[in-house]
Parts: sequence; structure tokens; C-alpha cells
Amino acid sequence: MSLPIDPSEIGPEDLGEQRATLDMDHEEAISHVREAFVEEGFGVPVEFSPAELLNEKVDADRDPYYVLGACHPEMADRALEESRVIGGLFPCNVVVWQESPGTQQVYHVSIMRIARLIGKAPDNEAWEGIAADTGALVERAMANLDTSE
Repeated sequence: MSLPIDPSEIGPEDLGEQRATLDMDHEEAISHVREAFVEEGFGVPVEFSPAELLNEKVDADRDPYYVLGACHPEMADRALEESRVIGGLFPCNVVVWQESPGTQQVYHVSIMRIARLIGKAPDNEAWEGIAADTGALVERAMANLDTSE
């Protein structure tokens, strides 16, 4: 099967990728990330550990890995006004995985940008505004993760 787009031509900025490294234990990092996103107006209605589930169900022996399903109500409402199918990509996930003991990676990718790339959101100014506003909120939340103070 041939893809309709060439993934090698899509960069991290096209996907709204955000990354951070946290020097703390896994449980502390999960709390820290949750608090950083809540501070920017996100709720976290869904959260789970795929690692725990896989370790239990298929004896996967996975390192700690956690998903926070974050949702900013205003952004979600604006997005649904423009594209009802965007709900199939909700919520905006923020992933925390243990890189090594005491070092956690935090990762987010913009569903608003991806939805546009795959044709599930309109190519108009309203959607560009939603993607930009959501991106700014995520950038601020990720900036809240800075522990260098």
C-alpha cells in the first residue's frame, strides 16, 4: 500500500511535536506533567499505563510508560465546531516514559496539526487559529515542566 503523503517530508514542527526530559522518578514525573498541563487550563479526563496493562496481560516486561489524555475544553469546543470527526482523535495525549531510572521523557504531538495533514480538519483560517492557540497552550505547559530553578 502506498501512502498518500511522504512521511519523510513531514518534520517535527509539522506535527507540533514537543519533548522534555525530567530528572525525577516516574511517579513524580507523571504528577509534575499533570500539574503543568492543568495550570494551562487542560483537564486530564483519561490516564492509564500501557506498560502496566501489557506487563499484566502479556508478560511484556515493559519499563514505566504512562499516557495522560489531556483536554483543553475551549480548544476542544472550537475544534468540534470546525470538524465533528476530530473527536476520533481526542484527547490530546501527553506521554511519559522512563528513559532510565530517574530520567523521564515527556512527549506530545498535536492532534490539531495531524488532523489537518490527514484531511480530517478543514484547511481554513479558523483551523489554523485552533492549531496555533492549542500549540501555544501546550508550549506553555511544557515550559512549566522546567525544573532547573
